[in-house]
Amino acid sequence: MKSWQIVLVLFPFLVFAQQQQIYSKAAVSSARIEASEIGAEILKQGGNAFDAMIAVELALAVSYPYAGNIGGGGFMVYAQANGSVGSLDYRELAPEKASENMYLNANGSVDTDKSTKGALAVGVPGTIAGIFEVHKKFGSLPIETLFKLAIRLARKGVRMSALQYQQWQTHQKTIIEVSGKELPFKIEHKIGDRVTFRALARTLERISKNGSAEFYSGKTARKLVSALRKRGGIITANDLKNYRAKWRKPLCFPFKEYTICSMPPPSSGGVALAQLFGMLENFKLDTLRVNNLTYIQLLTELERRAYADRSKFLGDPDFVNVPVTELTASNYLKERAASINFDRATVSKDIEAGAITISESDETTHYSIADSFGNVVAVTTTLNGAFGSKLYLPELGFFLNNEMDDFSAKPGFPNSYGLTGSSANKIEPGKRMLSSMTPTIVLKNNKPILALGSPGGSTIITTVFQTLLNVLQFEMPIQAAIDSPRFHHQWLPDEVLFERNFPKEHFQALENKGYKIKVGESPVIGKVDAIFIDSLGNKHAGADKRGEDATAGF
Repeated sequence: MKSWQIVLVLFPFLVFAQQQQIYSKAAVSSARIEASEIGAEILKQGGNAFDAMIAVELALAVSYPYAGNIGGGGFMVYAQANGSVGSLDYRELAPEKASENMYLNANGSVDTDKSTKGALAVGVPGTIAGIFEVHKKFGSLPIETLFKLAIRLARKGVRMSALQYQQWQTHQKTIIEVSGKELPFKIEHKIGDRVTFRALARTLERISKNGSAEFYSGKTARKLVSALRKRGGIITANDLKNYRAKWRKPLCFPFKEYTICSMPPPSSGGVALAQLFGMLENFKLDTLRVNNLTYIQLLTELERRAYADRSKFLGDPDFVNVPVTELTASNYLKERAASINFDRATVSKDIEAGAITISESDETTHYSIADSFGNVVAVTTTLNGAFGSKLYLPELGFFLNNEMDDFSAKPGFPNSYGLTGSSANKIEPGKRMLSSMTPTIVLKNNKPILALGSPGGSTIITTVFQTLLNVLQFEMPIQAAIDSPRFHHQWLPDEVLFERNFPKEHFQALENKGYKIKVGESPVIGKVDAIFIDSLGNKHAGADKRGEDATAGF
């Protein structure tokens, strides 16, 4: 019996697992069946993966307002059939009136409410700019066609699922406190009720007709700025007019016979993955077994070191010198790995960021797409917190992000996800905040074979890392790789977080070695949506049953 089969037998959470879906032509995997089906429909109409990306992004804004959005931002990594790779940064920006100490009280402490709730927490949104950049460079179908299905979905409405009902009930009080009661979700809504988004449909219609300028300088922009100003926000018309999405060179590195390409800064994902895999190669991989004692200990120590470096060195490369080459150099990673002692846990306070010469959020969503032309995209998009800043604009029909919390409001002070940052990620006007989002593509023989990513805030990187190992090292089928139980360490706090249903057979041995064990209150770490392409070109689509994620294709 293979190690991954043993894992599945031992992991009780997997009663929720689905059989992976195999599509011969094209596939979509996302957080909502409505979004996956809309993406598949665009692919059936002859659209490519980039066309489908636009349609899925918009469909998630309708069907999954918990994280899907037009009021937030995200990252895309892509690979084409010829092996060409690239990435798009449509991350939010700090407004021009933002300042380093804007969330500090008179006594110098951080007011977390200001950075997480309401208008002052909002960064300049990038999603609409992002999808129009994608269409300009790669789109093959008319933009109106790509908007049409999401507009129709917003008018028709979405059935409230059990998970959506739970999400709404959890955050209803805060949303009403911040936004008032004029919301698409009503207090009386129950599971199975159809929720319509007519104001969002009207906004999407205007954008479809007038283009990106509608959101950044048109009627929508004026309404957005006015609404934020009335609520104490600082985003101006100039902030919106000056926003630009940016094409960036992805961070690619080898592992075995594969090339792994992920998002560069201002994402911390690509650098962290390169460090994790680079340190891993200093150990005998063939002796590892998924989630045995040595495996848990090794990955915990690797993650501890990568997150320490993340804290000090990573930020927006347009504002700070991010030493990517030095952080991912084999000699440096060998030195970092050499301090691992399997007899005893390293204490995080003794692990500072490495000596380099020269610094987030649960409620994100990811989707992966593979088309019939050989193109693959991996996209992670977010509002940051659940329903973002909890600020809903009834006239425009969407929630706004609270991405300003992803900055270091005060160096050394953790954000709402427990991530500690340095001055490299301090607040500055026009700056992009550091992110953990890690959309990733794997190539073999210069052809894309895997696209994946996850929500989960600070746990995104470790979720993607462990899923990649499951596929590339342990040769699991994609759904089994997704279903496998996960754990997480992020340097500070100094504890190993395990999913609630993780087998507990090694916990005592870990504690004896000095590890602090924490079993999460939530039963999940991450929600992976991935597509694996086999040698015949079949698309094996996996969707994480930790959520309501689903696949579609043909």
